[in-house]
Amino acid sequence: MSIRQRPSPSNPPSTSPSPSVTPTPPPLPRGALSQALESTAHLANLLPTGTLLAFQLLTPIFTNNGVCDAATRPMTAALLVILALSCFLACFTDSIKSLDGQIYYGFATVKGLWLFDNTAATAAGPLPDLSKYRLSFIDAVHAVSSVLVFVSVALRDKNVTSCFYPTPGHEAQEVLDIGPIGIGLICSLLFVIFPTRRHGIGYPVTRD
Repeated sequence: MSIRQRPSPSNPPSTSPSPSVTPTPPPLPRGALSQALESTAHLANLLPTGTLLAFQLLTPIFTNNGVCDAATRPMTAALLVILALSCFLACFTDSIKSLDGQIYYGFATVKGLWLFDNTAATAAGPLPDLSKYRLSFIDAVHAVSSVLVFVSVALRDKNVTSCFYPTPGHEAQEVLDIGPIGIGLICSLLFVIFPTRRHGIGYPVTRD
């Protein structure tokens, strides 16, 4: 009697798992936060040129590049108050062009434009009607908006934030990140809704 050998079960061909290839994610588009911060930075163009230049030059000096102490912190606060006040007052200034092409600046009042150098402007020739440059509601809106724009620009400056908030908490950091964006959005709407025709100190003179 012959012993038949049992056939060994055929093993299925082993398929080694192919290494999974992780697709490279596409580059993320620039978020809304970056776009909002960029638009907020563009609002600095609405500030007087001299004030913005003084802020950029003096802030690193007064804050000691963001490392403030008991002496430099109040000095920095006083500097910011003075610059904000200059933004406020600059919105109430205007300019006129005389017949010889000279530009004369003045301060807007309830009765009209009060020229800083009235004697020289009068000697240059007949002046336009200064009463049409009197104060208006739009001037107050632009003055407040300019101060708010300056505050938003100051809050985005790393030297200022490091001086007053060296180690901000989570909630304070959220305010520093979101606050300037909201201020910039509101002020941009105000400047669009209430445009001004004044060309005061620190602003380009385009009036013929």
